[in-house]
Amino acid sequence: MAKASTDSQRSMVVFLTCCVAAIGGFLFGFDSGVINGTVDGLKQAFGSNSAATGFNVASMLLGCAVGAFFAGRLADRFGRRSLLLVSAVFFLISAWGSGVASGSVEFVIYRVLGGLAVGAASVMSPAYISEIAPAAVRGRLATVQQIAIILGLFFSFLNNYVLAHLAGASTEPLWFGFEAWRCMFWMELLPAGIFLVALLFIPESPRYLVSAGKTEQADRVLNMVHEESAARERLGEIRNSLEQSHKPRLRDLINSKTGKLYKVVWIGIGLAVFQQLVGINVVFYYGAVLWQAVGFSENDALLINVISGAVSILACLLAIGVIDRIGRKPLLWAGSIGMAVTLSIMVYAFSTGELVNGSLQLPGNNGVVALLAANAYVFFFNASWGPVMWVMLGEMFPNRVRGSGLAVAGLCQWLANFGITITFPIMLAAIGLAGAYGFYALCAIISIFFVSRFILETKGRELEDMAYE
Repeated sequence: MAKASTDSQRSMVVFLTCCVAAIGGFLFGFDSGVINGTVDGLKQAFGSNSAATGFNVASMLLGCAVGAFFAGRLADRFGRRSLLLVSAVFFLISAWGSGVASGSVEFVIYRVLGGLAVGAASVMSPAYISEIAPAAVRGRLATVQQIAIILGLFFSFLNNYVLAHLAGASTEPLWFGFEAWRCMFWMELLPAGIFLVALLFIPESPRYLVSAGKTEQADRVLNMVHEESAARERLGEIRNSLEQSHKPRLRDLINSKTGKLYKVVWIGIGLAVFQQLVGINVVFYYGAVLWQAVGFSENDALLINVISGAVSILACLLAIGVIDRIGRKPLLWAGSIGMAVTLSIMVYAFSTGELVNGSLQLPGNNGVVALLAANAYVFFFNASWGPVMWVMLGEMFPNRVRGSGLAVAGLCQWLANFGITITFPIMLAAIGLAGAYGFYALCAIISIFFVSRFILETKGRELEDMAYE
């Protein structure tokens, strides 16, 4: 009975520790989605045009790219938990500052700080979970991070809807004379504060502690999550792994025989970039703008975002349930086809509209058709490319190039995200919704051939057995 109690306590320590780390994923999702309901407020408060608004919205992503690229190196030097603590502080500063900003420059500075936190959390939270969790439950606990991101998006959409509804509009005063859109940012202070405090009560990663020469501390942490014999064995494995490895170097990505990047690097970059070129974050960042542009009220547009967030959660849970049974490539392939079809339907619906008083009016039931197609598109993405891309990037790189490969692929993913986000308002003004979504549909179609031609299945394969060159 004593052993069972001890095992139960260890399991609880592991679960709670991983949940604390996953709050970083929740904040990743919340910080990414909260901007959705604030676009009208930003335009009104800062008097920005389409290009400036696009940069205000996308500015966070520059910080994300930098944070994701350097997070691994900084965590190796200062520790995983230490870097997550810094991220929590940046989340707090960004949430407060974004709400009090009086101009675009000030707003961008605070959003970039938040982006640094998001980028670091996107890399460090799953890395910490994988290093603290026993192998038998590592896969299931790693999915907590993806679910946390989607939950963060969902609650940011719900937050935006509720606050705008209470105020009457996002640009109307809500609390103490401050507009609702400012309060939307401030609501992030609560989970960010919980994250900061909770991090003080979890241990540092044992892998980092061993690498820093703090073997006794590492042994204590391992005994918190393993039986004594298993803890000793795990400690030995960590030592051997560190002795046989070296810090990631960008030159590891170049094939010494050909002088060119390994094929796997290009494929990893392709996966990361195509995930953004299909336009999913336009829905997450500009959903309110999109649905107001086709005639829905602001409140209805924000409610539609909540529905899309719920659809995302269901799709992500479905992907988690089937990914180890049917494989990665079939999910990517099916997702690409589904997105190509649903985006094409949206393009058709938008192309039938006429501008009336600056709003695109869709005839008949085409507004409903566009709405259903958009939510089907969100479903296909989150049941495939959303979670599967991150899974594949973690699996497809052989050990010798994994660290550098992930850094470069992550950097390209955030830069593509930035490019798509900053260009949407410009495309909307220049070629309209049908033209903008026509581009995303074209990218989805190309992704079908990319998956068919270049992606190899990684399910059940050892990392060093990959056939990529």
